[in-house]
Amino acid sequence: MHDRTLGQGLTVSAIGLGCMTTTGGYSEHPDRAEMVAMVRGAVDLGVTFFDTAEIYGGHANEVLVGEALAPVRDQVVIATKFAEAIDPETHTVLGRRLLPDEVPAALDGSLRRLGVDAVDLYYQHRVNPDVPIEEYAGVLGDLIASGKTRHWGISEAAEQTIRRAHAVTPVTAIQSEYNLWWRRPEDGVLAACAELGIGFVPFSPLGKGVLTGTVTADTAFETADLRARIPRFAPDALAHNLALVEQVKGLAAEKGATPGQVALAWLLAQRPWIVPIPGTTKPHRLAENAAAADLVLTDAEVAALTAASDAVEIQGGRYPDELEAQTNL
Repeated sequence: MHDRTLGQGLTVSAIGLGCMTTTGGYSEHPDRAEMVAMVRGAVDLGVTFFDTAEIYGGHANEVLVGEALAPVRDQVVIATKFAEAIDPETHTVLGRRLLPDEVPAALDGSLRRLGVDAVDLYYQHRVNPDVPIEEYAGVLGDLIASGKTRHWGISEAAEQTIRRAHAVTPVTAIQSEYNLWWRRPEDGVLAACAELGIGFVPFSPLGKGVLTGTVTADTAFETADLRARIPRFAPDALAHNLALVEQVKGLAAEKGATPGQVALAWLLAQRPWIVPIPGTTKPHRLAENAAAADLVLTDAEVAALTAASDAVEIQGGRYPDELEAQTNL
């Protein structure tokens, strides 16, 4: 797999691995030993960029990722995130955002769970609307100077927030949802990244699975599956939204690829500093996603996919209202 460069010279594989679902999220908890083996096996496929967060699995995800990557630590880039105050004993979310002076202790906790001396990329997972972003940027600058993190980034941040943060401490990456059925980053964020030399890391690049072509209008989601609460996955909305997926499936058939690979290739074609991080719990999907880095779309094919996305007005929100309200977009 070829590499790409995010901001501040951070080099990673063109496609990374989002590790959230290895400790649950879209289903009941998968087998831990199998997930450790899968994460470790991603390196054999050329993946060098791994994404976790302290809130995933109530701290459990960082522990799993750290264990999986310990034998290959010098070959990989590990990203994790802070945002919420979490009880270190019970691992429960306390219902408030971390304040700037609490971030160093949160990073120390992540370092312990990951079993590393430094995190390669430390994201602010959600912007705190009650505290100026400049205060967090200053703290992250100090943490970079201390050597405990090498780079920092922000998730789900608006253009002006990015600009203000970057003016204090240069930002390496912005992580937000971006895919053929959610293109909000095109409204200013990608332009700011281009201007400031910041990389962009799309999470949910496959639209929480819908762009793989495996979700149908009849798909029923388990109660524990987040998609059961997402408006755009409600039956009526989903039946409408799948028109876009049919376009992706058609091109995939022509290319001898899967719909998911086409959706990832479309993202890679948008900018040379975009690095998607699809997540999975299935080794064959991991291999499929990694292979998408080698799928080249022509300019005409990219334009056709973009036009198909433009033509379908996606129905339903991408999150339940209470989760969408936590973003800074």
